[in-house]
Amino acid sequence: MTDNPSRFDGQVAWITGSGRGMGRAHAELLAARGADIVIHDVLVDEAGAAADAVRALGRRVFVSHASVTDVAAMRTLVSDAERELGPVSILVNNAGIGQHLAIEDITPEAFQRMFDIHVKGSFFCGQAVIPGMKSRNSGRIINISSNWGLAGANTASHYCAAKTAVLGLTKAWAKELAPWRILVNAVCPGGVMTEMPIRVQGMEKIREKEKKVPLGRWAQPGEIAETVAFLASGEAAFITGQAISPNGGETIVGF
Repeated sequence: MTDNPSRFDGQVAWITGSGRGMGRAHAELLAARGADIVIHDVLVDEAGAAADAVRALGRRVFVSHASVTDVAAMRTLVSDAERELGPVSILVNNAGIGQHLAIEDITPEAFQRMFDIHVKGSFFCGQAVIPGMKSRNSGRIINISSNWGLAGANTASHYCAAKTAVLGLTKAWAKELAPWRILVNAVCPGGVMTEMPIRVQGMEKIREKEKKVPLGRWAQPGEIAETVAFLASGEAAFITGQAISPNGGETIVGF
């Protein structure tokens, strides 16, 4: 253990969707600061590479490929991971998908999948770790929402709605879990330079979008990870129920 509030020595962090992109950045940064990591991603090869990166930092790893939509599997995952690594003290609900569709093109199946992964997945992953956190009177849950969940967009209304639902979940949990000193916050990134948007949109379109950002660029995954690490750390001991949006000034909202 350490007296440095930005360190995570002796702690275990479970990060969903941590095989690549932002999730992998969260995993590597928390590992670099001392945490053992539950790498969790349905992408088998990517999860293996992320696990190797964490081990290279000298930390222990537990790997799962179960879907966050499988409630029973999430409960089993927590039990197995805690048996191997110890109690999960940090949960980062990062797993998600994106889909740019007009209203008329969103099928019932696409709508349901969006909510299953973002909302159902976040809810039941939280439900799986909260009893243990309550028993220890401590814990951190960081839900990854989006600046589109804060301000909307002119496309992907099912995605915007799911990310807004994650914010409602965050605020309710923060109040419900405060008596057990479990802090719950949301990170709402703007554009982030990860594999998925580059593949879906292409760099030419991304460069055009960057021109609309006051700081002139999208974030690197590690910059979002810094916000996650702050909220998971002792430095954020009096912050709960909040939505922090690292987006370069693209979306500015107040509550």
